[in-house]
Amino acid sequence: MSELRVVGRTSDGERIELADGEGNSFTVRIDDSLKSAMTERKLVAVSEDAPTFSIKEIQARLRAGESFAEVARISGLSMNKIERYSSPIMQERAWVIEQAEKSSPKGTSLPLRELVVQRLAPRGVNMNQISWNTWRLDNGSWHLVLSYPSSDGNREATWSFDLNKRTFISQDDGAKWICGEEISKHPTKQDRMSDHGVLFPAEGDSPQPPRLVAVRTDPSSDDAPSVTDIPTDAKKDGVTRRISIPSWDDIMFGRSKKKDGEDES
Repeated sequence: MSELRVVGRTSDGERIELADGEGNSFTVRIDDSLKSAMTERKLVAVSEDAPTFSIKEIQARLRAGESFAEVARISGLSMNKIERYSSPIMQERAWVIEQAEKSSPKGTSLPLRELVVQRLAPRGVNMNQISWNTWRLDNGSWHLVLSYPSSDGNREATWSFDLNKRTFISQDDGAKWICGEEISKHPTKQDRMSDHGVLFPAEGDSPQPPRLVAVRTDPSSDDAPSVTDIPTDAKKDGVTRRISIPSWDDIMFGRSKKKDGEDES
């Protein structure tokens, strides 16, 4: 197939003159078909995998707590674009956390921020290591999560926060503990879990020392008690014989002191 080049219009203006590389001339009549072909828009094939998410939909997913990577995977957009769209949403979520920290849960006059410090700081938790997160639920409230280091790694306290009313609903025992709410109708003896795994045990909770049982006896005496004379509680502690403890005279004067009635040799 020879390639033609446009020379120009013919003298009557009704045709276009063309020429090939060998100098041969050709003409094409300017009619409606040619005009239509020259003005027709170029069609581009649309990929079936092309992203169909709008910016509004992407931001709604970010507001609901989905990660950048998850939104990028679903939408087909790059992480850079997701991060550009996320800026106002991240600012909104940070603002909600700030409002929650300033609000006071029901039953207390202190803001949540001070309640957290009062609970965690005295128990050895580094307040620079706590973190907050929040995302919006389908009902319009915000799911608020506090994460803090503990003796077993990490713990969380979660609330449902109504931004308009500035009210909280504790979602777990961690949140109830922070706010001073009753966790159990039948509280048990305090142990380290009473403080939800914070670094220090509950105040006043210390391990009981082992019980020691010792009875002063004289091995040469006929009155020395037998194993059967050992108290029951001592037996439970693993005591199988009594311990002979020296008398005050033995301590002061040594074993050379004789019993009354004995002759020195």
